[in-house]
Amino acid sequence: MTDKLAKTQYPIHDLLKRRWSPLSFANRPVPPDTLCTLFEAANWTASCFNEQPWHFIVATQDNSADFERLLSCLVEANQQWAKDAPVLMISVAKLFFERNGNENRHAFHDVGGAATSLALQATAMDLYIHQMAGFDAEKARKVFNIPQGYDAVAAIALGYLADPQQLPENLQQRELAPRSRKPLKQFVFSSNWGQTSPLVGS
Repeated sequence: MTDKLAKTQYPIHDLLKRRWSPLSFANRPVPPDTLCTLFEAANWTASCFNEQPWHFIVATQDNSADFERLLSCLVEANQQWAKDAPVLMISVAKLFFERNGNENRHAFHDVGGAATSLALQATAMDLYIHQMAGFDAEKARKVFNIPQGYDAVAAIALGYLADPQQLPENLQQRELAPRSRKPLKQFVFSSNWGQTSPLVGS
């Protein structure tokens, strides 16, 4: 397996260093109890007014019909590798507050937080997730009868890591490429937008 530990400017927790989004998944099912642990982790994420706007549509390779339905919602480039993952999901955001019916403009933020909690719990259990923007949200709405007032946010592949050699050559190069991030000075600002915070140097 490839070593994709984050190379950080400052020390961070090992779970954060180990978390990454692979393309190569092993042909190994994820036990139902393990999946429930991941969703339990997601469920304890902070949310605006504690509305908990996250929902997850889940399909496993054990149910080939549901799995193929969810796979069909992905763009072709993502289907190429995601078909090997034992679990596919679509995260969905509830767009209104239950308390008053008003728009919840923080819903996508909170669903992203829940997905991050799920990802970190997965990392602690030697599992990996790959979240995708490359899917057809309107097709997902029709295929899975997602009601109005709810929007599909991201597609997610989940599973155990596999040898990158099982991927097509073009994807192997992507899988083995080193991880990179922009330096803190490019996104941590102080009194004015674009002015680097003295916390992170010049």
